[in-house]
Amino acid sequence: MSKKKTSIRDFSNKEGQLVRLDVSQFPPLPPPYDKLDEEYSIKPLSEEAQKKFECDLDGVIAIKFPRPETDEEKKVLIGQFLSGLKKLFEKENNWTFLQPLFLTMEYCAKCQTCATACPIYNESGKLDIYRPTYRADILRRLYKKYVKSGGEFFAKISGNDIDVTWLMIARLMELSYRCTICRRCAQTCPIGADNGLVTRELRKIFSQEMGINVDPLHKKGSVQQLEKGSSTGMTPAAYLDNIEFLEEEVEERVGMKFKWPMDKQGAEILLIHNAGEFLAWPENPEAFAIILEKAGVDYTLSSDLVAYDSVNYGVWYDDVQFAKVALKHLEAAKKLGVKKILLGECGHAHKALTVIADRVMPGNYNIPRESSLTFLRDLIKEGRLKLDPSRNDDITVTLHDPCNMVRLMGIVEPQREILRAVCNNFREMEPHGVHNYCCGGGSGFAITQDANFPDWRHNLASRVKLRQILDTFQDIIGPEHKKYVCAPCSNCKGAIRDMFAAYGVFERCNILYGGLVELIVNAMTDFDKEYLEWDWH
Repeated sequence: MSKKKTSIRDFSNKEGQLVRLDVSQFPPLPPPYDKLDEEYSIKPLSEEAQKKFECDLDGVIAIKFPRPETDEEKKVLIGQFLSGLKKLFEKENNWTFLQPLFLTMEYCAKCQTCATACPIYNESGKLDIYRPTYRADILRRLYKKYVKSGGEFFAKISGNDIDVTWLMIARLMELSYRCTICRRCAQTCPIGADNGLVTRELRKIFSQEMGINVDPLHKKGSVQQLEKGSSTGMTPAAYLDNIEFLEEEVEERVGMKFKWPMDKQGAEILLIHNAGEFLAWPENPEAFAIILEKAGVDYTLSSDLVAYDSVNYGVWYDDVQFAKVALKHLEAAKKLGVKKILLGECGHAHKALTVIADRVMPGNYNIPRESSLTFLRDLIKEGRLKLDPSRNDDITVTLHDPCNMVRLMGIVEPQREILRAVCNNFREMEPHGVHNYCCGGGSGFAITQDANFPDWRHNLASRVKLRQILDTFQDIIGPEHKKYVCAPCSNCKGAIRDMFAAYGVFERCNILYGGLVELIVNAMTDFDKEYLEWDWH
């Protein structure tokens, strides 16, 4: 892999694959993954896939967009892209993020402080195209040439011209899916430029203007959620069947009989989970139920279409899809007459229905929304749960900070206060809190499973998180010690699960991952049996 700078002229015009990835150039991992011949590899695409799909950025496919067959097709696509570019900077068309995007386009000190903070850039061996400002520089040149008055003239005389070719657009399309939007770059920028937002707004051009997006986010994600009720495809009827089964499972696990309050009018709280929890990690919503029942909380779930799935993938790629889902969540709360919405352990759902929904919410839908992390912390501080932290003494626990809850929303201490109350062997990762590293599954990566994209994710997007986890437990890395990564986010759990499976982490190191509420229930003295099951899943 060459460390040579990749010019924007080459990005627009150089035929063939622009860069080639070489795992031997990536920073080494700690033991027991410090031998290069044991490195997880990025499988090359088949010749058929290379011919069929756009993959001339780095030989990796996220979008699976078929190569246009004629110049006329390319011309139409270029026209759509430029139309979307102009709309991105119009108040009536960009009603969510116009001001911060405008500021990012107008101001950049070129100091590359953001590059030092970017895990993907650094884990790639500092490959130029993954530098946060590289993507932003392309959009900035396009903005100055095609949006600003006199742009084409000034682009030529300033030396910041850019050739708009289909090759450039196709590469930019894929490059917008080489960033997890963790926003470490925005946090570290001395003037507040937000290169993570640039990624998201580029995706918006492709989705809203060109109809180009990642299938798991759009067709199988937000579209399916609006049609069937959940991004998992789980309909309201299937959801109710699932709920009934999980009630029986709770009785089997801890001996507690209960019925989930469903569509309860006038309840204090509407609790919304990521529906993926019910299918992949049912122990998580079950643990929530146990805690809320034992604490005597007045709450309800909803069986309305969309209202039982807090997922909102539009937050990563499409304003229209985002707004449709957010309004459905708020409508369900309004219909039930609850006092507030409580969000389960899902990071992007926190962001979507709080700080981002505030930008699109009609005044009469302004229903208070709260994180489960602060809510659970308050239950524990009020003494409403009977806890014995020694029940978790056989486990050493560390905490993964989900980017959307922690860096974006500033929820840092509540989860730590909970962990200190329910386990005696808690240790921090470094860095942690608002300086945390992304799980590698952010911005939709955790559910993007096509072609060789998962290989890229495990090798680059998730690599720094794997290193962090291994470093945290390095003194007890052997399989004789039980170690637990607490990840209070469904999306993060998905990324960590797949990364652990790819590297065999559970088998080699006996490190399990899971949520926060499972540890709380495991520490509750109401039950004789352990709640936490030490099995890979």
